Amino acid sequence: MTEGRPPAAGSAPLWERDAEIAAVAQALDVLCADQTSAGSLLVLHGEAGLGKTALLAETRRIAERRGCAVWSARGAETLKSVPFHVVRQLLQPALLSLLPEEAREYLGDWYEIAGPALGIIDPQEGSADPQYVCDGLVAAVRRLARREWPLVLLLDDAHWADQETLRWLAAFAERLDDVSVLVVVARRPGDVSADSTRLLDAVAEAAGRFVNNLSALTPDATAGLTRATLGRHADDAFCREVWAVTGGNPYDTVELLAKVQDSELQPVEAHAGELRALNRAARGGGLVDRLKGLGLEATRFAWAAAILGTGITVDMVARLATMTDELARNCAELLCNARILTAPDPSVGTERDPDELEFVHPLIATAVYNSIPPGVCTAMHGVAAQIITELGRGAAEAARHLLKVHPDDDEELVEQLREAAREHLAVGAPDAARRCLERALQEPPRPEVHAHVLYELGCATLLTNPAGTNDQLEEAVRTVEAEAARHEAGPVRMRLQAFQYMWECIHGETVSPARSRRLAELASTCTGRDNAERALLILRGFDAMTHGESADVVIDLCDRALVNGRLAPGLGWTDPEWGMELLMMLGSAYAYADRLDRAESLFAEARRVYTSAGWRGGHLSLANAFLGLAYRRQGRLRDAESILREGLVLAERVGRRLPLYWSSTCGLVDTLLARGRVEEAWSVAEQYGFAPPYPSTIVLPDIRSVRGRLLLAVGRTEEGVGELEAAEKTAASRGGHNPVLAPWSIDLAKALAGQDPARAAQLAADARRQAERFGTDTAIGEALRCAAALAKGQDAVQLAARAVTYLEASPCQYEHAAARVEYGIAARSVAELNRGLDLARACGAEALVAQAREVLETGRGLY
Repeated sequence: MTEGRPPAAGSAPLWERDAEIAAVAQALDVLCADQTSAGSLLVLHGEAGLGKTALLAETRRIAERRGCAVWSARGAETLKSVPFHVVRQLLQPALLSLLPEEAREYLGDWYEIAGPALGIIDPQEGSADPQYVCDGLVAAVRRLARREWPLVLLLDDAHWADQETLRWLAAFAERLDDVSVLVVVARRPGDVSADSTRLLDAVAEAAGRFVNNLSALTPDATAGLTRATLGRHADDAFCREVWAVTGGNPYDTVELLAKVQDSELQPVEAHAGELRALNRAARGGGLVDRLKGLGLEATRFAWAAAILGTGITVDMVARLATMTDELARNCAELLCNARILTAPDPSVGTERDPDELEFVHPLIATAVYNSIPPGVCTAMHGVAAQIITELGRGAAEAARHLLKVHPDDDEELVEQLREAAREHLAVGAPDAARRCLERALQEPPRPEVHAHVLYELGCATLLTNPAGTNDQLEEAVRTVEAEAARHEAGPVRMRLQAFQYMWECIHGETVSPARSRRLAELASTCTGRDNAERALLILRGFDAMTHGESADVVIDLCDRALVNGRLAPGLGWTDPEWGMELLMMLGSAYAYADRLDRAESLFAEARRVYTSAGWRGGHLSLANAFLGLAYRRQGRLRDAESILREGLVLAERVGRRLPLYWSSTCGLVDTLLARGRVEEAWSVAEQYGFAPPYPSTIVLPDIRSVRGRLLLAVGRTEEGVGELEAAEKTAASRGGHNPVLAPWSIDLAKALAGQDPARAAQLAADARRQAERFGTDTAIGEALRCAAALAKGQDAVQLAARAVTYLEASPCQYEHAAARVEYGIAARSVAELNRGLDLARACGAEALVAQAREVLETGRGLY
């Protein structure tokens, strides 16, 4: 037991908390000893009522006594949908105490990025990159920690923190090595979403051995607490019953003992049987009955306070509960005397409204909120939203209340939620925007607005939550299609059709020969006079490329979508209307049509634009992935590997199993295979989950082709053949394929050459026919390489020579190097092998270099 009996029941949760207090003291010793020391993270983990909040209060007391600055914040069950709510609590008071010039000076370049999320400056127009905002918050706290050293950050009820705060906390927890700060986090187990669990687990992992799992009080500690509260005359039987009734939960014990005092019950064995009834009255339904006993007005006041959740002032509650100020003050006094509400702890040091109140404990807040009749609860949320709107606090602040209102075909509410979504996106909170737009769809919107809401939802979440939006995207496509059919031919209809085809293409599963025919017919009427026509030209060019139509047609379509060889105004990488996906299709069409100069230029521009704009999450990850694709196609394998790894790091920070994650992983595996690093490619695939199920959205390079080639390379031939045959079926359902984009037919032909030469020959012939239809030097050269691998004698030599001729004219230098080495071996030519060796070295194709060197050094097969 903690040495020295607590002087009052209020100190009860500190009984038997010696280890936790010692850990805090030790962490404070490290913090205060040296400003260059590494930061510390402590996690207090335990069920409700085990004393987490009391330990945080004790941490504050000890830290302030040692001269530390202490900032604190707390999650709330009814405020989980409010983005950045907890981190704003934590940092806003300190930042608002500074002049704007001082805040800008301290935060430096991060001021414009983190400021809107923290609510200290207005956001800019458009969407902020969530990852960049998270990075900005991390940087802001690091700078403030150095300025305010020694600084202690306390986060209570982290299980109820918003997703955006938890994302920041997880990122900050990983970067404490070089910033001297103490962070103490208190949380309950369970009762959180999967995303919150993942982030909280990341925080716990960063804390390592400094996770303290709190336990209930022992019978001895409960007896000590009982006697400290009621007097030494409390007998053993009574004390044992207190422990049995409360289970040693400190909060429940304190509340029960307060009820014993209120009822003037003597703490002796004869009255021990009455404790269970008193305990029921102190919590849950008993608490609600106690609240009702205070009168209708006090109950209404408590309900309004629970609806507000934060910023509970007598004035705001009076407005929401529709009562006079005098009545509201009387109710507040009643509720404070009943230990339901209380004034905030003045020792916290945060500037607050003098009339502000808070619930004595989160358990009480939850019980009061859950006791509100459903119809009343919904109505009060609606009134709260109206009050916030009238006060000019913005749609985003009102949104958490609007989300609770029942759908009622309200056009104004739909527009409020759309505006709230825009405000959330502007501060880097796409998950909050998604919730608003999903709720807007339930209202529902008017038919002419419905498609716009669906489109906004798709744009808000495609990069971060595609699995959750596939149904909405499919519905959006059909809604836009129906809306387009209502219009006569003209610009409006064409713009709607461009959106329809774009989202169909991104979705991937809706691709079909009939769709391609309709798109081709529509694009044939386009000259590129506006962005809708330019979008259709790009979509048609991409579709033609994926189906292996003439590369000249593909390039002509893509060129016509440009203005003087550049992206048109309104079609830039950060322009919100069309999105980045359309331009990724443009660059990919160029990449596979052998115009790698233009592909590289487009993707390098995307990378520059996103970097300078501070978009360091999904957008920059995809830009890296596609620039890596261009480098891989050019044969710059070292550059491709480097930038793909960088993109994969960014993608993992945004979230696994997203399309951008697949693009980075698939591109890296493909590049490592080209370099001949098969074991490393397999390790990457295992580490990052490069295996079925695959996403429905389009991913480049072709997933099944790369996965099949990987399986063949590691000797899992049967599985590799199965994967490539699955790619064959997909291509057949889509009406054909490009053998460069999806080279499954070439790899499958080589894999089957020994066991089924007839089918292998047919596959190679089909690949050659399709390559000649597409018409690029790379496509034809690769098909000829496949034919040469299946042929023998002089036929093989002649086919290999022709492959070299085509690939020498191709911009794809790795394929050229491979063809040279293969031709050198087939023709027994030292000169050709040396040329292939030089090319392979320049590309960074290590296995190809080793193969050529071995043949040259041993002479095997040359003489």
